[in-house]
Amino acid sequence: MIFFKFPSAAAGSRMASRLAINSAARSQYGDWAAGTFCLIFLAMVLTGCSGLPDKPTRATMYDFGPGPLATQPTTRQAPLLPLALDDVSTSGGALDNMAVLYRLGYADSHQLRPYSQARWSMPPAQLVRQRVREKLGQRRAVFSAGSSVALNRSQNATLPLLLRMDLEEFSHFFSAPNESVGLIRLRATLLEVTPAGEKLVGQRNVVVQRPAPSSDAPGGVRALTAATDAAIEEIDQWLQQASR
Repeated sequence: MIFFKFPSAAAGSRMASRLAINSAARSQYGDWAAGTFCLIFLAMVLTGCSGLPDKPTRATMYDFGPGPLATQPTTRQAPLLPLALDDVSTSGGALDNMAVLYRLGYADSHQLRPYSQARWSMPPAQLVRQRVREKLGQRRAVFSAGSSVALNRSQNATLPLLLRMDLEEFSHFFSAPNESVGLIRLRATLLEVTPAGEKLVGQRNVVVQRPAPSSDAPGGVRALTAATDAAIEEIDQWLQQASR
């Protein structure tokens, strides 16, 4: 026969107390462990976030400005002969993209460097052509080369003179760290289009530089805009003499 010994009331009370203490200790330990885990996890998240790359900054876009904001008053000057304007060509490479370029003439003038956070709104050759058409069109009709040829041939009329330009240099040039200019170099070729082909009327090399108001991309853009306008003015004067 097996006899079971039941604990006395005092022993049962002590056992219940131990169980309550152990349960409370386990509860406190669990809360501490959970809090510690949360802190470690939060630190890991923050550390991970600090290692993420910054959001890329969008490059600033530049052009030659909006042009005339109002219609120019009509003058009594006789309009000049119409002109056909071809695309402005380049030697390829750096001038065929939209980077704003600069040269450090005091360090290595053979190296073209792009500003990292500055872009033209279109390749420089297209900007120059747009500006040429805008400026020359103030006193004469300016057509695109292909459309003017088709139009005049269909009407058996005399074809307008054809202007071709090569953009050879278009950069923010630094002669010293705090001295810089906008530099443009163009070669303009004027042609007469005949049934037998193209006939050379004249050619002009234009090199213009204008001081930059600051030694950064905005300063270079303003200087190149001023240099381009001055170059177009020189070409306009040459065209008036060559087309007489």
